[in-house]
Amino acid sequence: MLLAIEIGGTKLQLGIGSGDGPPLVELVREGVVPERGAAAIRQQIARLAAPLVEKHGVTAVGVGFGGPVDVETGRTIKSHHVEGWEDFPLADWCRENLGLPAAVGNDSDLAGLGEAKFGAGQGHRVVFYSNVGTGIGGALVIEGQLYRGGSGVASEIGHLRPGLDAERPDVILESLASGWGIARAAREQALGLDTAAEVAAAAAAGNEAAGRVLDDACRAYGWALAQMITLLAPNVVVIGGGVSLAGEEVFFAPLRRYADRYVFPPHKGTFRIVPSALGEEVVLHGALAIADQCPPPS
Repeated sequence: MLLAIEIGGTKLQLGIGSGDGPPLVELVREGVVPERGAAAIRQQIARLAAPLVEKHGVTAVGVGFGGPVDVETGRTIKSHHVEGWEDFPLADWCRENLGLPAAVGNDSDLAGLGEAKFGAGQGHRVVFYSNVGTGIGGALVIEGQLYRGGSGVASEIGHLRPGLDAERPDVILESLASGWGIARAAREQALGLDTAAEVAAAAAAGNEAAGRVLDDACRAYGWALAQMITLLAPNVVVIGGGVSLAGEEVFFAPLRRYADRYVFPPHKGTFRIVPSALGEEVVLHGALAIADQCPPPS
């Protein structure tokens, strides 16, 4: 058996499974307190992992981390939500504290790998995954292999700058179409809606102002997907994350419409945009896939 760990800004998940795909044999989920820092999260991991490792005879660990990582060394580069992860040797920490070989990947990358191998992208040669929630991430999987680019960090669709006038690094797709971007737009228009989920619910109920806010976000996101499709020509685009839970009518339908509007015309009809199939465990399934490639313990 293998152990998968997802380290996010608000949640921690540990799952037991094999490298062959769902279902998980056992799942443990806890919240994290970002203000307590990375050391407290590592204490949680050690406490939760020990009984799972002993119970299931775990042979390797895969970790999906909510931030950029150095895959080759297994080090976290930083977290945008929790202090204490800067240049941290997470794979080595797992080996020392759990006694097992470990592999580390970015959570969006591993979600994409999970969907490509076991979820909505299964059976397709080129899969692009994007999650839209607190932020917007991306992952490109080609014939079952993650594409990490020449620098090791690729597919960061949320950091595309929308237009030639977007000269500041904070004027990016995330500022327009992420959960916090949608909530900010609603506050600026004094809609009395504090979260993206509230905006989506109001839009679905017929609130025209909320509908315009969500439609603006879908337009920006659809534009970004169209640029990606024009360059990479995936067979399928899998969308996950909390904002995507807004559903077909107010999210996926307009998103597809805008992607078709902005994409290079010869690509129309060559791709599908579909919801994630693996739900909240998507990162864990990608983590199991990389754990399966770890060398056996010596």
